[in-house]
Amino acid sequence: MLARWLTHAGTLAARPSAFAGVGLYTLLWIYFDPASLDWHGATTLVTLCIALFIQRSEHRDTQALHAKLDELLRVNGDAATDMAKIDEKEPEEIEESRHGG
Repeated sequence: MLARWLTHAGTLAARPSAFAGVGLYTLLWIYFDPASLDWHGATTLVTLCIALFIQRSEHRDTQALHAKLDELLRVNGDAATDMAKIDEKEPEEIEESRHGG
């Protein structure tokens, strides 16, 4: 259950709405405790935004790679069809199938 939720949370962090969440968090921080929004607080917000940028970039690259591989699997008649939907499994299951388990 936790593994599935973490995977879903990573996907949500790659969406543009995650930046809106950071913006809302910032506004609430300014409203409730503006004195604590110093250099450390600003650095925290910048770090969070950078993490979201990286997550979005990696998610985009992964999705593009999956689309290319899916197309190759569709074109190649000898390919194992069960591999086309492997991205719907949990990361641990994918790793196990890669190692022949």
